[in-house]
Amino acid sequence: MKEKEKKKKIKLYAKRTKDKGSNYKWIIGITLWTFLISAFISFISDILLSNVGILIAFIILVIIILTGIVFDIIGVSVTAADEVPFHSMASRKVKGAKTSVLLIRNADKVSNFCNDVIGDVCGVVSGATGAVIISKILYSANIHNKTILTLSISAFIASMTVGGKAVGKNFAISQSNNIVYSVAWIIESLKGK
Repeated sequence: MKEKEKKKKIKLYAKRTKDKGSNYKWIIGITLWTFLISAFISFISDILLSNVGILIAFIILVIIILTGIVFDIIGVSVTAADEVPFHSMASRKVKGAKTSVLLIRNADKVSNFCNDVIGDVCGVVSGATGAVIISKILYSANIHNKTILTLSISAFIASMTVGGKAVGKNFAISQSNNIVYSVAWIIESLKGK
């Protein structure tokens, strides 16, 4: 009896250390991906913002904020979704069902990528975009008191981000299965092409 318990403990320990090893790989991988995604988005937004007017810069800012909100909705949906309905869909070979199950089973990683990586990168880039907009307004309007302008743009960015994510979280929790299925369907469609 003691031998069986000993083997059980060894298997459990081996599983735990294996999980820790894969967790370290995930942490290193996601850190590198964050660096690359952040550099790419910053580079693209810098190129787009350098030669545009204030109105287009505001539109780019709103797109960046909306991107963060959409990915936050996806991250929350994956953690709130129920895997069971997707099993019957997968058995009927419904497009997107297997990927839905995969997303839900990896909810911690998907949520980390969507909420933390994309969400935080969008937050940083939206702040930088706000700074570019401020400098464009100051240059074109020849404003000497920049405090009110800076506070207004910063407050706009913060309130749009926080308010949008608050509305998005409520929607994500109530429609989690539908959102996960839609994302999975899009992923499978893109994979096919």
